[in-house]
Amino acid sequence: MRAVVQRVSRARVSVAGEVIGEVGQGFLVLVGVGKDDTEADADWLSDKISALRVFEDGEGKMNLALGDIGGAVLAVSQFTLYADCRKGRRPGFDLAAAPELAERLYNYFVGKLRGKIPKVETGKFQAMMQVELVNDGPVTLLLDSKKQF
Repeated sequence: MRAVVQRVSRARVSVAGEVIGEVGQGFLVLVGVGKDDTEADADWLSDKISALRVFEDGEGKMNLALGDIGGAVLAVSQFTLYADCRKGRRPGFDLAAAPELAERLYNYFVGKLRGKIPKVETGKFQAMMQVELVNDGPVTLLLDSKKQF
């Protein structure tokens, strides 16, 4: 699984002009599921995100996690994180999971996060969404359960 984690002061997602998920301070997490991903990948990703120490302490150092600041997560599915843009001008999506697997693992991931973080909001799987955020810092991290960046 892959995720783009953005530290935000606020974020929201809308479908057809209606806000369906909204958070204040915390993370906007764009989540992609690969065709070879399993629940173990979702476990790793939820553990990593809930424990990331990227919020500033009293000395201005990134030393606090979501739980320390009472932060929230807005998790939005995004299969385009598995786009292969190495050749040509049109991305290929052969590495992305089929919708059935992707939805199951995305929902599993969200459930695991909800067990660790009091407030987790979501987008709508396979919907055309509009995502708005104020990236705080900016701090943006790339996570992949199968490789390091």
